[in-house]
Amino acid sequence: MRITRALACLVGVIALVVCRTDSVLLTASATVKPVVANGTIRGRVLLRAAPLEAATRATVSDVGVSNIHIPVDRRSVVYLDPAPRAAFDAREEPRKRMDQKNETFVPHVLAIPAGTTVDFPNSDHTYHNVFSLSKTKSFDLGRYAVGRSKAIRFDRPGIVRVFCDIHSHMSAFILVFAHRYFAMTDEEGLYRIESVPPGTYTVMTWNESAPLDSARVVIPEAGGEVEHNVALGRR
Repeated sequence: MRITRALACLVGVIALVVCRTDSVLLTASATVKPVVANGTIRGRVLLRAAPLEAATRATVSDVGVSNIHIPVDRRSVVYLDPAPRAAFDAREEPRKRMDQKNETFVPHVLAIPAGTTVDFPNSDHTYHNVFSLSKTKSFDLGRYAVGRSKAIRFDRPGIVRVFCDIHSHMSAFILVFAHRYFAMTDEEGLYRIESVPPGTYTVMTWNESAPLDSARVVIPEAGGEVEHNVALGRR
């Protein structure tokens, strides 16, 4: 009889321990937060604007020049505005290059983070004089011959229009950002902005020949890729 009662008490104690253990496990599982991961915004930018008309209007209104050279490769730039705050980043920005070939700036559009130094080599057998009157960065590199190169550091975010004082048909754009959440489209109009923290963002799409486009994009807490396609210009 005593043995039976002792066994009954032991079983009760074990059951109580199991119940409490299950309760703790259930409570712990209920408070587990989902895994948060960065995501990627990718897509394609389709340019519907009439390139010749748009580029001509933009250049004439900006500098009063009618002798316009229309570049073949006119990329778009996609970026977040505002962008998420990143941790302190002390890395040195790699130098970029905007060449002068066949009386054309190559590339015609360049997107860089603030603090980047851009080299302007002269690959033509004629003199060039690279300059800008933009508020973001005003400079005048003076005349220099083939084989020489001069450089400018861009410290403030904004858009910089670049021209040549000798060849009025030469022009280019440098877009300077205070963050790294931007991308240029490739030859097919494709782009990728990686390592974007979860959240809701305004995605801006810039092209010199079309009005600025904005759209809301949400990166879920689980991260992953979010597709965002843009059609700029006329319908």
